[in-house]
Amino acid sequence: MPKETVLEFQNVSFSYNETANVKDLNVKIKEGDFVAVIGSNGAGKSTFSKLCNGLLKPTSGDVLVTGLNTKKEKVSNLAERIGFLFQNPDRQICCQTVAEEIAFSLKNNGIPEDEIKLRVENTIKEFGFKADVEPFNMSRGQRQRLCLACLIALNPKILILDEPTTGLDYKECMEMMNRIKELNKSGTTVIMVCHDMEIVLDFARQVIVMNRGEILASGRTREILCDNELLSKARLLQPQIAATCTLLGSDYKDVFTVDEMIARIKELKGKK
Repeated sequence: MPKETVLEFQNVSFSYNETANVKDLNVKIKEGDFVAVIGSNGAGKSTFSKLCNGLLKPTSGDVLVTGLNTKKEKVSNLAERIGFLFQNPDRQICCQTVAEEIAFSLKNNGIPEDEIKLRVENTIKEFGFKADVEPFNMSRGQRQRLCLACLIALNPKILILDEPTTGLDYKECMEMMNRIKELNKSGTTVIMVCHDMEIVLDFARQVIVMNRGEILASGRTREILCDNELLSKARLLQPQIAATCTLLGSDYKDVFTVDEMIARIKELKGKK
């Protein structure tokens, strides 16, 4: 059975002060996809992400979220379908306690009071939070987890992540990404703006490459990250193991992990 298209860009352009920021974007993202949007600074990634949920409206073209045109819908109406996790969690937190913060977006989306109470309790239990803790007394990583928890409580069909691991240590990063991976496995469509090629390799199944406001290419993660010429054009670097294997030559093509490298060395040794 074909998957439903949940997000579509149709010839989308957006300009700040008559200067094109992104132009002629055509994208179709299917239900259950895990897509990474990559590119160097100024490539248009954050603009792309904000166009997804109506925070920005296209100068020309249309963005459709589960069939709804973002030009015609309020951001609040789209929020129950598409959640947005900002790079800086402090831009999203506005309440005095963890429980109030989780309840806030639920109230804004018209969830009944008894359902809000149940969802807040379940979310606090799932993430191991303390209900009465003040968010700004939490670590950066915990605040980022709180913002993710608030979105999960809403149960959106699509989740937009703008550099979700910025400022996190390795443990916090893995906790965050593994929770997002679980959401994706359960059917949530994930679109992640990310500069960390290792994270992209480990978690995303599809990649969109942007440069100077345009889409250079899109495709399966490994196919994109194998294309050193494409990445160079986008001013990006391959993941570390892949970059090392590129230097080693064609015998090590398509190798991305230490285990894969060991297996390839053994394979080549056995042929001699």
